Order: sequence, then C-alpha cells, then structure tokens
Amino acid sequence: MNAPISGQNGALTQGFRLPDPDFVPEELQMLRDQVQRVVEAEIVPYADDWEREGKIPRALFRKLGELGLLGMQHETAYGGTEMGALASVVFGEELARSSYGGVTSSVTVHSDMSASHITRVGTPEQKARWLPQICSGETVCAIAVTEAGAGSDVAGLKTHARRDGDDWVINGSKMFITNGVYGDIIIVAARTDPDAKGSRGLSLFIVPKSTPGVTVASKLEKHGWLSSDTAELYFDDVRVPDEDLLGGENQGFYAIMRGFEHERLMVGAISSGEAAKAIELALDYVRTRKAFGRTLWEQQATRQRLASLASQVAMIRAMTYQTAAAYDGGRNTSLETAMIKSTAPEILHEVVHGCLQLHGGTGYMRGTPIERMVRDARILRIGGGATEVMLEEVAKRL
Repeated sequence: MNAPISGQNGALTQGFRLPDPDFVPEELQMLRDQVQRVVEAEIVPYADDWEREGKIPRALFRKLGELGLLGMQHETAYGGTEMGALASVVFGEELARSSYGGVTSSVTVHSDMSASHITRVGTPEQKARWLPQICSGETVCAIAVTEAGAGSDVAGLKTHARRDGDDWVINGSKMFITNGVYGDIIIVAARTDPDAKGSRGLSLFIVPKSTPGVTVASKLEKHGWLSSDTAELYFDDVRVPDEDLLGGENQGFYAIMRGFEHERLMVGAISSGEAAKAIELALDYVRTRKAFGRTLWEQQATRQRLASLASQVAMIRAMTYQTAAAYDGGRNTSLETAMIKSTAPEILHEVVHGCLQLHGGTGYMRGTPIERMVRDARILRIGGGATEVMLEEVAKRL
C-alpha cells in the first residue's frame, strides 16, 4: 500500500493496491498487468476528450478485442477466451481504476452485461453469427430492459412482441440504454404473452439497431458517465425473424435474472476499483498538502479516515472475488450478488465523497479526477437495481 502513488492526472500506477486472494491464478495476474498497460496507453491519455465528445471511439473496442479482452465470457469456438467471471472481475476492476466511469460502463455493458446473453442462452447459429465480431470489437452490443415506467421492476415491462408468420413484431420503448446511440445490436426484453402474470411472459430478442422501426429518440444528457452514450429507444413495428428470438419464447425473465448475477458481480468489481483509485488520489494529495505547519497525512483524523475507507474497500473486494469464484464453480450466487449490489456502491459513494472532502476546494473543481469520480459513482446506487430494491432481494433470501 505504500508504493509510489499517482499524480492528479488520473494516470494508473502501483499506488494503493490490495493483494489478490490466494485462489486467483497466475494467468489472472498476467491479465491484470495487461489491462493496466492498456488503461495507461489507450484510455487515460484520451478519455478527457471522450468526456467532452460524449462518445468512445470504435478504435478502443477494436483494440480491446484484438487483445482478447472482450471475449472472456464467450466460447473459444466463436472468438472468445472462456476465462470466466473471475477474469471479468479483474478486467472490470482495472478498467475502473482508470478513474473514467463512462469508459468502464460502455465497455463492460458490451462485454459482460449484454453479449453474454448470447453465450448463455443463444443457439449455435446465433453464436456463430454474432459472437466473433462482438469479441473482436467490430460490433458493439447493448441491452434494453429498462423502460420509463419499469426499471428495477422487470415484471412491469410494457414493450411487447407478437408473432406474425415467421416473424416477431416489436412495439414499445426503452430508456437509459448504454451504447444505445452508437452501438450496433441490442438485446431487447419484450412481453410475448400478454396473458401471463408478471415476469412469466417475457422473451429476449437480438435486434440490429439498423432494423427499420428502431429509432434513437434522444441521446440522454447525464450527471456523470459523460463519455458513455445513453439512449432512449423507440420500437415501432420492428420486425425480427423468429431466428432472432434469444433463449426461447417466454423464457426471458430467467435469462435476465441469471444475467443480473453476473452484472452485480461487475458492479462489485467496478466499485472496488473506483474506490481504490479514489483512495490512491487522496493519499497522494494529503501526503503533500500542508496545513497548520504539517501535511494533512500527519493529522491523525486524516490517517484514520483513510484507514477506515480502505478497510471497507477491502471487504467488498474480498466478497466480490469470493463470489466470482463460486459463480465460476456453477453455484447459485443470487444472494451474494444481491448483497454486493446493495453494499458496494454505497461504500463507493462514501469513499469518493470522503476523498473529495480531503482534497478540499481542489476536489470541487471540474477537471480533477476526484470530482469526476464523485459524479460517475452516483449511478451505481441506482442502475442495475436500486439499493433499496437490492436490499429487498437480500431480505427475501434470508
């Protein structure tokens, strides 16, 4: 933890780092080193421009694909590496340490939260058609579940699809869709049995965004994650062939729930990575900033505050890694992942605000990493299931 720390430009260094659990294999240590190098060379020098432009260049996706970093959930037969959830956790954590939440969100939505449905429940034909270009970064993927009136409550979705011959016709709208503006294909959740109760009549579809009737209604302006494009989408008589039904008719809810387990693991990884980076930045600042004749680090209250925050980060990180290993082993981790999603973003929120406070007025200025990180961190308490909803998910499993 006492290695040299980074400066205020957000560059990734060997600053505040916790050791990996003993069960993390050497190949994942090598993966971590590789992602660190990519972050330093391909993200940090350019991400401020992407924040201003509100988009991430396709070249980054292609670079990550070239290095095999977008296929860790996908089978080798279709261009993936099949490294599993623990590898994705390492990947997400190191991306998050870039300090750019928008980049992290767009990339991990593509690699771990949308395209993974094709691997999990897709047919061999669907996998062969889509996964090679998804793994290479040539095709960018989004997932469209949330609607204006139904977010955490998946059973309340109104977008519907009806059979028409050999096709399905989709009508409805989706809100807050990451990669929805500039992405290429969308995994769409729609109600296919209007008479089924709650979640029982949902299905998933693979919908190319170029399909007639798919419209980007608006590119949404956000509080944070500025480099990540977010869309409101309309589906007006969107016709897709039956071969693009993903995972079976009326089976979508079960696929979404399994996907949520992995998504919540990624939230744990991203939260611990961002929190560790915030502590690193704060350590750098308080060890050099003087007040009343001493550095802030020499003030007992400062040291103890950072020690407390670092201990909380260590706890959420340990649980995320342990749960990822259990997930890879095939165990149902719905309880643990709900616990992670309900807790990790709350700890991240406390960490980034605590670290901004230690930066004083400097931390409140636009252009400093800690100010951006505070804005970026806020969404993790909402997206993918609000904290309050996740606590109910935990409670009903106790």
